[in-house]
Amino acid sequence: MRQKADISDFALIGNGRTAALVHRHGAIAWLCWPRFDSDACFAALLGDERHGHWTITPDEPFESTRKYRDETLVLETEFKTEHGRARLVDFMPVGTADGAIIRRLVCEEGRIAVRHSFSPVFGNGRRAPQWSCEQDQMAARAGVDEVRLWCSRQDCLKPDARITLSAGDQITFEMGRRPVRDAAELDRTQQQCEAYWRDWVKQCGYQGPWRDAVIRSLITLKALIHQPTGGMVAAPTSSLPELLGGTRNWDYRFCWLRDSTMTVLALLHAGYRDEAGAWVQWLLDAIKPETSPAQPVYGLLGNAELPEYEADWLPGFGGARPVRFGNAACQQFQLDIYGEVLDTIYQWHSLAGSEIESSWTKLRQMMARLETAWRKPDAGFWEQRSDPEFFTQSRAQAWVAFDRAVKSAERFQFDGPVDRWRKLRTEAHEEVCRKGFSERLNAFTRAYGSETFDAATLLIPIAGFLPIHDRRITGTLDGIRKHLMRDGFIYRYDNSASNDGIREEEGAFLPCCFWYADCLTLQGRNDDAAELFEKYLNAGNDLGLFAEEFDVSSGTMLGNFPQALTHLALVNTAFNLTGFGPANTRSSSGTKPG
Repeated sequence: MRQKADISDFALIGNGRTAALVHRHGAIAWLCWPRFDSDACFAALLGDERHGHWTITPDEPFESTRKYRDETLVLETEFKTEHGRARLVDFMPVGTADGAIIRRLVCEEGRIAVRHSFSPVFGNGRRAPQWSCEQDQMAARAGVDEVRLWCSRQDCLKPDARITLSAGDQITFEMGRRPVRDAAELDRTQQQCEAYWRDWVKQCGYQGPWRDAVIRSLITLKALIHQPTGGMVAAPTSSLPELLGGTRNWDYRFCWLRDSTMTVLALLHAGYRDEAGAWVQWLLDAIKPETSPAQPVYGLLGNAELPEYEADWLPGFGGARPVRFGNAACQQFQLDIYGEVLDTIYQWHSLAGSEIESSWTKLRQMMARLETAWRKPDAGFWEQRSDPEFFTQSRAQAWVAFDRAVKSAERFQFDGPVDRWRKLRTEAHEEVCRKGFSERLNAFTRAYGSETFDAATLLIPIAGFLPIHDRRITGTLDGIRKHLMRDGFIYRYDNSASNDGIREEEGAFLPCCFWYADCLTLQGRNDDAAELFEKYLNAGNDLGLFAEEFDVSSGTMLGNFPQALTHLALVNTAFNLTGFGPANTRSSSGTKPG
């Protein structure tokens, strides 16, 4: 099942606890089970069939097309061969604790021969199971790990089978802990799953011209939320490279605080208050400023330790190594997260009109830490794995934290040392404008003393640090367009100027592309922003799913997939283009010195 390295070939199915990636040829090549951050039992995505997969595919030459059933996460793949046509339906019932996957193949025309291969390999593709047959099911076990397979045809209940179907024939498989099904129950399960997604979509308040893209992004985001805790993983995958064959390969199956404000604004503007509130509650449960500094990323359960290791038995996606599990970024000091957390809670209180018990106590404790921490260099917005620096965007986010603390105290009558915070807000603002701005470039730079650009500074006007028409902001936008834009797409920064020891090229960073469009919208250049937005939408795959990065020259997506931050940015930009979006909300949140 070794496939060419193109992440756009994959689709997502999920159940709010974990998710699987399904190749357009019918192979499930990635599944961490039973939770997003569990070990993978299908890891062929990072290797080949030896590392675990579940394949249902024609056993003769074929063509395939695919789609999601309208406004659901139920995937349909149509196979056409010389002799027949069949439809494969893949979905995961929402609300079940065991992460079941149901796959139904229906021959709709002629005859079709298919190959069925069910081959879980536990421990991220390292531990082959022992097989047994029990109560009309097959069980695969390796230590404490176990999955069971049920099939509507007993003669096909085996790890590998060749199956021939004629028009009207149907065969169904289910993987889970206790898959005991009959035809009627399966029909009800699929109907309930489709109804769940369509009912959820009805809550969406967006009615603009890009509704299909917004709905698909919102469904994707919902699928990345761990329902039991409310945390949203950055992506369901690990180690999909930012350069094919490269070494920038990270595990994204965790929850980043940096995404907090964008998550809350996207969900609230779209009408999903429950999901936004669950994320805020997860955030407050995870951070424990009374005992330790806030860290950039946590596990789904709020766990602080995410030990990183390299899986040398996996050859990597397209040969990109090392393959990593866990993420050492949890140990970094990243200053910008203080601004994101304070802004998240401020926006929640402002837009949702409700408070969360004890939130202010925790935020005051964070502010007490920030009063000292903001003077230190950090790892930066891009989690640089080298010596800390005074990154401009990080320092601007310190200003955001002081600003939102002051405004929270003023607007919601929270108590706190407001006069001290006001002084620190002024000090932070003056420092960023003095040390983070280059008169020669007429722009904010990557770090103090640097003469290079960084697309993270696009968030400076969006956060309200300076007005969008301030000459320092317009100069920054002009510089980013000139130095970091290629064919309309925005790159994060100049890799040749990076101090992280990695000189590899990477793709355009899709969230930055949407942020650039947001800045154009704030400038009143809606037509220009809309034109770019349409261009960026074409960077997704045929199902409307997006990775983190995009290779402009080859038209290939790069990085972990699908990427929550990209879909969040897409949703927010679509709302911004209506004139009532999150960029307007945030840019008006802070003071706007001239």
